[in-house]
Amino acid sequence: MFDRIGEFFTSFRNALSIPELRKRLIFTGLLLVVYRMGSHIPIPGINGDALSALVRQAGNGVFGLYDMFAGGNLSKATIFALGIMPYISASIILQLFGAVIPYFEKLQKEGEEGRKKITQYTRWGTVFLAAIEAAGASFFLQSSGFTGPDGQPIVTHAGPGFVMMTVITLTAGTMFVMWLGEQITERGIGNGISLIIFIGIVARYPLDIMNTLRSEAATGWNFLKFVKLGFILALMLAVIMATILITQGQRKIPVQYAKRMVGRKMYGGQNTHIPLRVNTAGVMPIIFAQALVSIPGTIASFFRTNEFAASIAQIFAPHHAVYLVLYSLAIIFFTYFYTAIVLNPVDLADNMRKHGGFVPGIRPGKKTAEYIDRILTRITVPGAIFLAFIAVLPDVLINLLRVPFYFGGTGLLIVVGVALDTLAQIESHMLMRHYDGFMKKGRLKARFGR
Repeated sequence: MFDRIGEFFTSFRNALSIPELRKRLIFTGLLLVVYRMGSHIPIPGINGDALSALVRQAGNGVFGLYDMFAGGNLSKATIFALGIMPYISASIILQLFGAVIPYFEKLQKEGEEGRKKITQYTRWGTVFLAAIEAAGASFFLQSSGFTGPDGQPIVTHAGPGFVMMTVITLTAGTMFVMWLGEQITERGIGNGISLIIFIGIVARYPLDIMNTLRSEAATGWNFLKFVKLGFILALMLAVIMATILITQGQRKIPVQYAKRMVGRKMYGGQNTHIPLRVNTAGVMPIIFAQALVSIPGTIASFFRTNEFAASIAQIFAPHHAVYLVLYSLAIIFFTYFYTAIVLNPVDLADNMRKHGGFVPGIRPGKKTAEYIDRILTRITVPGAIFLAFIAVLPDVLINLLRVPFYFGGTGLLIVVGVALDTLAQIESHMLMRHYDGFMKKGRLKARFGR
């Protein structure tokens, strides 16, 4: 064990000894510090305590999901309250447009030029969505009538001036966060947008740990409490390992390319494979399902005096069996739906046929597309079931084991996925300079591809 720890620190020292990689790591760290500093600058005219109470009352519904992606900035009413969600929403919308609108589908196939145009449209879409969301949030906060623990309303000075100031502040904050993410992607290490979400989620972990220890120590320590904490820790490690396994799991379809003569040179003839991931859809099914299933409960929570609304809020509470069943079914549905959008077997088969590739034993064209679709449908089953499990795990832990923090769900998938992707990029930089990476026996993309 100590040898492995020593090897890790040796690899970390090797990473810092590479000038280019060291600059990228420092640059990424500084921009993430800037983001966290902005997370403590409040919006003028808002009672932060009252807004935090409103978000807590909404629980893990739409507000809770949004607050997680915003790194807790929504509940703290900071200038980054919208976070990076408008950018993510614009990216998803354009990705869906690519599946249904021919113009955007053509842009996706035009290479670098098409990517630049899509990026430009995404930026304009981010400005538009951020302005709309900021305006909607300002109107909602003014008319909610919700008061905080001190009896003061959320908006201290309501009016058109507050709306205009909030729209400008939140839109500018979102664009600045988007710029930080693009700079990290271009000049730092890893995907900037993903790292911003990652650091916002991880920043909560120390507070969650302290709250857990504080809640257990409030009634005194005993042997059963140590057993409970040990069991929770072992379960968390097991879930993290399973998440890494599912995230990295893939089915390889062998592909051969026929030999052909071009002039006096022979081209083709190599063997390769198509990697189909078990979890192709990533975290998007959980996001879609949680946003969809949480809408009835979130709306009903603001009309608790109404008997029908109160019953709806009770049914769609995270601990209720109906909510958990509908949530799981929605995740499984969206897993197949989003996988069909992201990965099109017909396009894969056509590209293979155009370049002279074929799957051994399968006819090119339609038969190949059917073969890929059949395999993709089968391997998506364990991925969809695992996503449903990891999504309902936090509610089970909170209600059965009384765990005072939210472990699992979208946050865990994002943290694991971003950590693996960033580590793979660091690994590739080190291998290019003949250094050993962090994982001697791992299956990171850089070393596995090598």
